[in-house]
Amino acid sequence: MLGNWSFGDYFKKEAIEMAWECLTEEFKLNPDRLYATYFGGDDSTPCDDEAREIWLQFLPPERVLPFDAKDNFWEMGATGPCGPCTEIHYDRIGNRDASKLVNADLPDVIEIWNNVFIQFNREADGSLRPLPAQHVDTGMGFERLTSILQGVDSNYDTDIFIPLFDAIQKITGARPYAGKIESEDPEFIDMAYRVVADHVRTLSFAIADGAVPSNDGRGYVLRRVLRRAVRYGRQNLNAELGFFAQLVHTLVELMGDTFPELREKEEYVTSIIREEEESFSKTVDRGIVEFKKRCDAMGEDKMFSADDAHFLYTSMGFPADLTELMCEERGLTLDMEGFEAKMKEEQEQSQAAHLKKMSAGSGKDMRLVAEQTSHLVGKGIEATNDDGKYVWNEDLEGCTVKALFIGRNETEDGIGFVEAISKENGAVGIVLDKTSFYGESGGQIFDTGSIKTGSGATIEINNVQIYGSFVLHLGEVTSGTVSVGDSASCSVDYVRRAPIAANHTMTHVLNFALRDVLINKASSDQPGAAVDQKGSLVDENKLRFDFSWSGPLTPEQLGAVEQIVQEQINSKIPVDNFVAPLEGAQKISSLRAVFGEVYPDPVRVVAVSPSPITSMLDNPQDPQWNSYSVEFCGGTHLKNTSEAEGFVLLSEEGIAKGVRRITGVTMKDAAVATATAAEIEARISAASKLEGLELEAQLKLLTVELDGLSISAAKKIQLRDVLSTYGKQVVAWKKAHAAEQTAMVCEQVIAAAETANGNKVVLRCDFGVDGKVAKAVSTAYGKKVKDKALFLVTADEAADRFMVIAFAPKGFTDIDCKAWVAAATEGTGGKGGGKRDSAQSTVSGVGSIESVLDKARAF
Repeated sequence: MLGNWSFGDYFKKEAIEMAWECLTEEFKLNPDRLYATYFGGDDSTPCDDEAREIWLQFLPPERVLPFDAKDNFWEMGATGPCGPCTEIHYDRIGNRDASKLVNADLPDVIEIWNNVFIQFNREADGSLRPLPAQHVDTGMGFERLTSILQGVDSNYDTDIFIPLFDAIQKITGARPYAGKIESEDPEFIDMAYRVVADHVRTLSFAIADGAVPSNDGRGYVLRRVLRRAVRYGRQNLNAELGFFAQLVHTLVELMGDTFPELREKEEYVTSIIREEEESFSKTVDRGIVEFKKRCDAMGEDKMFSADDAHFLYTSMGFPADLTELMCEERGLTLDMEGFEAKMKEEQEQSQAAHLKKMSAGSGKDMRLVAEQTSHLVGKGIEATNDDGKYVWNEDLEGCTVKALFIGRNETEDGIGFVEAISKENGAVGIVLDKTSFYGESGGQIFDTGSIKTGSGATIEINNVQIYGSFVLHLGEVTSGTVSVGDSASCSVDYVRRAPIAANHTMTHVLNFALRDVLINKASSDQPGAAVDQKGSLVDENKLRFDFSWSGPLTPEQLGAVEQIVQEQINSKIPVDNFVAPLEGAQKISSLRAVFGEVYPDPVRVVAVSPSPITSMLDNPQDPQWNSYSVEFCGGTHLKNTSEAEGFVLLSEEGIAKGVRRITGVTMKDAAVATATAAEIEARISAASKLEGLELEAQLKLLTVELDGLSISAAKKIQLRDVLSTYGKQVVAWKKAHAAEQTAMVCEQVIAAAETANGNKVVLRCDFGVDGKVAKAVSTAYGKKVKDKALFLVTADEAADRFMVIAFAPKGFTDIDCKAWVAAATEGTGGKGGGKRDSAQSTVSGVGSIESVLDKARAF
């Protein structure tokens, strides 16, 4: 699909005229084969007569056709922006009246162009309110138009897909693509060709643009697309594992000249798809095992439950459609309705959580969507000036209340704006002409504080969000009444903002340090290696930074990154910001920008550098800038790195294929983490003086404690290595101790046999409940004693249990050891078993030992 937007620059007349000119004059399509559709109206929405009249300038009435809302009216939901559509359809055959075939879902009459005219807002009562600014969303079917221009009947018969089909056939060895569909393709071979070719295009472009398969959001969509393609290839084309990643090169050869980013990132895209393909193979294997286990537990039930399908899907990544297919193979039915209900429930919970955040916890819908921002524009309210957010430790005076919001659908008109608010309104939103509050954006959390009006009212602000060009301050009135037009002052909680700024500035330094360690100072074996920002979050408690890298960082790399950040703090480097022309700023050699991000012009540049940004702009390619962090950023920052006080890298983990996440802290949190690390390190060092059981006990305690501590990740790995050394010492001690103990027990048992009368030896000799020692004793006994059976009791007093061992030397048949143990432990609840020549049992409660010994002697 190709497309573009107009945001108020032109509307229906211009959009239709340009569509007609493009198709009939540029692409030379036969006008006699074109049909136009428009929205014909219904009970709640008027007919789009304007579009119809424009089309009648180009087409006869019999080829300008009305359709209902299903085909020709776009809505984003029950409420919100919406509008009629007009479509252009093409008749592949021609020389006929195909008006009745339009929108009939037939391959010979296809839609190739669509204009959505976004001109209304659907209100809560179902009515339509005209938008103050009207827009056009244009879409053109690239593959469909190509098929028309190349004179073929299907998108898949064009030179867009044929090279991919040839590559699939060569890699898999399947029969050549034949274009079969539905009943002509019972084994779904041609379907598999189409799915694989289409999906490798989707994934390659998306990954080259910065997306990666993951477990949420767009990443999860990509993961499902990849798994569907791999499953079709493996099941229907008998493809080997790894076939899908091999197709990337063919796509690059096909599209790389038009889309150079595909060629530039070919190795990276291939590696991501290969890893995900291999991972999915393992997922399928695990999922099949779990599926069979749950089927076996069903008994006679023929309905595979929604809960089981949901578990396979959410916990194991096993596709629901594959579960359904496997159910059919077993004669079972999947409760797909219940599964979809559970998925919908999860989605609603997620949406509710987001709404709760955006409503400041009030339960009201406190978002400004199109109808609210349009209302503000219609009232002539100008964009909020938020330049004051960069000022520190000063109240912003001279503000004016421009709008007061109590929530969507909280007023008669449903829009939610009122002229005055008080404590009785609960959660409220305030729009000022200017503000010093930072609205949540760019990965940085919002400011909090208070707003006071000239009339004496106070509003405690607990959330600040940005909608379009308006800053909405969310909170509650704690005293007085606030009216539109009141003068006001903003008081930001700068104590809270300080660690936010420290975390944000150190996120920039962290970004620089990662590139320095992983790229500049290392010869990476990762194909297409790059450290690109994939997301960030900074609040008053932590910083979180997501970046592209296809494997965990080594302990040495973690330590090096942490050290660089700390060194920049210790070096007391100034943090400069400057608003510069975008073109000039983009030339700075060390600039780190988010891939795919569209930046304003001019743009705010933030540099952690002893040289001012103006010097960088004067000489942008100076290599000295490579020693410092330079980024485009609209967030609030420190004046000097020393204000961060300290930095600790707490964790590093993978969150998606090719994406890692680092969490860190600064200021007081860093000091606490450092002190905690020093304390646990001292205790671990002191444990080195212990040995044996004391060391083992301390090792267990320290291991559990260390795992739960928020300390430097590099330091934690180092301390785990020390504890691992202690663990080896404990194992060695246990081995030596067991050997000594075994020798001592063997000596006692053999001595007892030499003095015992009759054909059996019964005694107690405690060495705990240790099966290895018991086996060693039995073996040693059998080598020395040939004419007496052994009955040995050993207790673990601390655990209040004991073990009974019976053993007969080779060739000794006078006593059945299994029967002997059973008779001696009768009534004790002992658990065990054995054979005629050896048996054992474990019994709870050491109080019954004497009774067991007496029964053994009497056997």
